[in-house]
Amino acid sequence: MQDALFYLFAALTVLCGFLVVANPFSRNPVTSAMFLALTIVSLAGLFTLLHAYFLAAVQILVYAGAVMVLFLFVIMLLDLKEEARRKIKLFGMITGGAAVASVFGIFFKVFVLTTPTLGAGLPQPTLEGVTKPLGVALFTQYFLPFEILSVLLLVAMVGVILLSKRDLK
Repeated sequence: MQDALFYLFAALTVLCGFLVVANPFSRNPVTSAMFLALTIVSLAGLFTLLHAYFLAAVQILVYAGAVMVLFLFVIMLLDLKEEARRKIKLFGMITGGAAVASVFGIFFKVFVLTTPTLGAGLPQPTLEGVTKPLGVALFTQYFLPFEILSVLLLVAMVGVILLSKRDLK
């Protein structure tokens, strides 16, 4: 049963992730944001299968909740025009193609040209689902990156407010 659920959640994650970028049903960015929310929920299902319940809960609460609300506010406050959304620029296509080619090159190098070591030298996993070591590491070893991330989220929120202001001329 666990294998079937893994394949189901993995297929949903890949399918919804594809539909975020290349949505044949609608060119509306809100539809892509909803598919992103479904991708995040599918990832939470994969975390649950790995017995990482805390990460699954954080995935749904933080990303599917707060970040998706932020994305939807940005999309709706910018009020994109239909014709502006449909333009495909040549520079974007070329750089996107180069990015995809480089990712496939990295995949080829990792999966084809390297020999697997099957976990040689890795420590054995300990208890499942323990959140105390995660919290200790987050607030001791990774305290500065955690605070930098909070400042970046604050800057994003201020940017949304500034972008949503209309000219009152």
